[in-house]
Amino acid sequence: MKPQSLLFTIFGVYVRPYGNEIWVGSLTKLLGEFGMTEQAVRAAISRMLKQGWLKSRKVGNRSYYSMSERGKSRLYEAASRIYKVDTVTWNKRWCIVSYSIPEERRHLRDEFRKELSYLGFGMLTNSTWISPNELYDRVVEIVQAHGIQSYVEAFYADHLGWSNPKELVEKCWNLNEINEAYSRFIEKYKPLYERAAESFRRKETAYDDNRCFVEVTQLVHEYRKFLFIDPDLPAELLPDRWLGTEADKLFKAYHDLLHPGALRFFDKVYEPVPMQS
Repeated sequence: MKPQSLLFTIFGVYVRPYGNEIWVGSLTKLLGEFGMTEQAVRAAISRMLKQGWLKSRKVGNRSYYSMSERGKSRLYEAASRIYKVDTVTWNKRWCIVSYSIPEERRHLRDEFRKELSYLGFGMLTNSTWISPNELYDRVVEIVQAHGIQSYVEAFYADHLGWSNPKELVEKCWNLNEINEAYSRFIEKYKPLYERAAESFRRKETAYDDNRCFVEVTQLVHEYRKFLFIDPDLPAELLPDRWLGTEADKLFKAYHDLLHPGALRFFDKVYEPVPMQS
């Protein structure tokens, strides 16, 4: 696991519910559980500061870090997708984004494409992306953050022809590849979950809080990767054999089993920000 990516997971799972701020010493201890050195942790923090994901402040001689507004927005969105509860009924409309960003601003065009892909948009044509989900508000945030309003248009529209909805999906996303990724996830984590569940059932001591923290963090870290490849399509647009549902149930069961112990471990390492007079 890369330190910067793991930091996103740590902030999303643990720091965010604790007020979104943490001492660098606590971060070093937490990432040390995964074999990462203090130097690697500080280097990752430095990169995230430069990229605008983190912000810092000094309290006495200690450095504390929290997610920026951009970072908090990304974490909130990730959490809402990872821990989603309700299945939304599709209204048959498509959110469409079209852009024409000039070559001299190619870096913005590339970044915008990455953001659209992360949101779950699929590329219908080179500069036209679609999603069956209501994502206009998120598109507005991204467009305004990059200052590209004059190059982008967005619509909600009905699809009138000529492909049927599932054929349209096939043009924009490779669901077979996503299904294969879910299959690998299930193959890897189902035996681990069953072993852990049996150990808890027998009230064995193998799963102390430290181990719960490491395993559930690795689980979330691995499952978070699906945010970059799974467009979160409505059920009526999915193939008959869709492994995402099974993977989601496995993730939630394994997560719920280990999360209480992981939180106890985090609580021991985490030092609250001191009150300032």
